[in-house]
Amino acid sequence: MASEQLVAFAKGVSTLLGWIYVLAWSLSFYPQPWFNWKRKSTHGLAIDFPTCNVLGFTSYTISNAAFLYSSVVRQQYAYRHPLSPKPTVRFNDLAFAIHGAVLCVITYSQFFPKIWGFKVGSVQKASRIVLGIFWGSILAVTITVVLVRTRGRDNGYDPSDWAWIDVIYAFGYVKLICTVIKYCPQVYVNYKRKSTVGWSIHQILLDLIGGILSLAQLFIDSALQADWSGLTGNPVKLGLSNVSMVFDIIFITQHYILYRRGKIEDRDENQLEGERRPLIDSS
Repeated sequence: MASEQLVAFAKGVSTLLGWIYVLAWSLSFYPQPWFNWKRKSTHGLAIDFPTCNVLGFTSYTISNAAFLYSSVVRQQYAYRHPLSPKPTVRFNDLAFAIHGAVLCVITYSQFFPKIWGFKVGSVQKASRIVLGIFWGSILAVTITVVLVRTRGRDNGYDPSDWAWIDVIYAFGYVKLICTVIKYCPQVYVNYKRKSTVGWSIHQILLDLIGGILSLAQLFIDSALQADWSGLTGNPVKLGLSNVSMVFDIIFITQHYILYRRGKIEDRDENQLEGERRPLIDSS
């Protein structure tokens, strides 16, 4: 009886952590577009960040929706993870993904003066590396679909070979890659300008809280299943939490320690040249 109560309590804590992390991560999307609107400018924000975010959160929405509502994907997941056949994706994950995708599109749209009338630097253009990753990711998912259709058994319905779950994993990995890449240009922009002016630290603080709680929920869910393959079965959620927290610490260090006194006014677009340049020169 006591063990049943403990399990029920753990499930309750998991659900609570899930919605709190969704709230924290969801709120983290608002400071930057609000900051841009308040300043009527996108100066200080690397356009590579929202560019990656649009692709990443669209992919994340597709991945979560499939794990929640696709009977085919869920059956194939159960086949590959017999000890913990139920995916650790929760409805709060999908709610977060959809909300994030909408806010990312709004933030990206602020780089178009005809829509918002904001000041946008002439050098604020997506880097070649990010554009390459953007279109390369779409190509990779397309290739995965082709492999499932041409090489998978039973048209991709046999989970022992190339299957539709691999397409969903591909979407998940696109999100993970976008998360890793999207922060790098902004770290470089802050370093180049020796300032975090134009980059909202509030979104980073909320993002850190969300990452910690998301990771905690994943550990609790895996413990309840008595099988830690729940972690490897949901590599995207695990990776998102860890990658986000690493970069959050970097941004917090830049804002509060390294560039605490750095003040740059948005009066000279040439000062913001680093917003366009990629982390690694592709020339």
